[in-house]
Amino acid sequence: MTSAHLGDGPPAVERHAGSYDPQTGPHDPHGDPFLRTRFAVPAPPDTFLRRERLAGHLDGALRTPLTMVNGSAGAGKTLLAADWVAGHPELPVAWLTTDTDGQGAGMFWAYLLQALRTSGVPLPENIASPADANQVGDALPARLAAHLGGRDRPVVLVLDEFDRVTAPEIAAQLDFLLRHSAPGLRLVLVTRTEPLLPLHRYRAAGELTEIRDAELAFTPVEAARLMEAHGLRLSPAAVRGVVERTRGWAAGLRLCALAAEEAPDPELCLKEFEADRSAVADFLLAEVLKRQDDGTQELLLRVSVLDRFGPRLANAVTGRADAEAVLARLHRGNAFVQHVGHGVYRLHPLFAEILRAHLRMRRPGLEPELHRRAAVCLRTAGALPAALGHGAAADDWEFTATALVDDLALGQFFTGPRADILDALFARMGPRGGDG
Repeated sequence: MTSAHLGDGPPAVERHAGSYDPQTGPHDPHGDPFLRTRFAVPAPPDTFLRRERLAGHLDGALRTPLTMVNGSAGAGKTLLAADWVAGHPELPVAWLTTDTDGQGAGMFWAYLLQALRTSGVPLPENIASPADANQVGDALPARLAAHLGGRDRPVVLVLDEFDRVTAPEIAAQLDFLLRHSAPGLRLVLVTRTEPLLPLHRYRAAGELTEIRDAELAFTPVEAARLMEAHGLRLSPAAVRGVVERTRGWAAGLRLCALAAEEAPDPELCLKEFEADRSAVADFLLAEVLKRQDDGTQELLLRVSVLDRFGPRLANAVTGRADAEAVLARLHRGNAFVQHVGHGVYRLHPLFAEILRAHLRMRRPGLEPELHRRAAVCLRTAGALPAALGHGAAADDWEFTATALVDDLALGQFFTGPRADILDALFARMGPRGGDG
């Protein structure tokens, strides 16, 4: 199943650096002078749902020089942009699926120029592919800006998967191009991360249209329509349940729908849907977890035992001292780490479920120790109810009972409004916990 069918991204294509000819630019070693799939607007699946509220918001791209569609993997960014392009056949649109892995600025600009040519935008002879695949001088962006600035109608340039472009010099050259080609260029960036362009300047000038992860999430009404496109007519309660569990994540909803299509009882299937045994796990492991370095992967696995956590608790559980910076980076990168305010984070519930299953497979027997570390940290911080919960999850009844007695919390838990919490905790204690 390609990523396009999951609500985000073009069909999978083989990625390779290819060769480079100063006269013709990038070259596909398999015989195609250009990787034409990079310049093709992705076609939506049959079950694609057009969401007018997002398409209407994206119309801001016609009024602002810069537009950014920024969301997590599988959030529906690419198909939203592709659907918007399809809805404006009158526009000259150049589409480029970027990939600078192992490539330099020269290769990026060669692809960009070819995207413009492929879309029918004529370029003069003095605007040619850079002679060096690894670098490009300031003359090329300047000539291109002067040429586009003289157009009667602006060109819409969509750069998909722009998070792959990490070279600061490319971002600086694009910023120059955008500022000096007005009003002849409308740049649309589809990305998982914040680009290196000076976004604050565009925001302050009212020259930026933004669609972010929260807006990309499906509403219950939209989710119901999506399920209907898959032949599923669900009760409002069932729709609310699947939206709550996926947090409106496009790929998660589509994968849930595909699973329910084959089930004799679709609503029961969605209610009992196990993310760690499904295509959701494959998607998130490949597109989110495995894109991180080993240390970050280990942090994500370990914090998966926590419902909500700040840097102090994350450090205690992982044994690190830099969780604050790592969590902030993951949040900015839309890596399914959500900031809920006041320095507190949580994992997307499906991602957390998959990470916990992966933790048990990679680190068998470690989960109780992580709960124990969390319990100690939370007790020190005065968060006794949460500490007791982790103590019980660690099966450490000595810690749990001691915390109750030593912290003089017996009264409020036995007779106060928290009595039900205590009942639930100690109901989990088996005969072994009661020995002694």
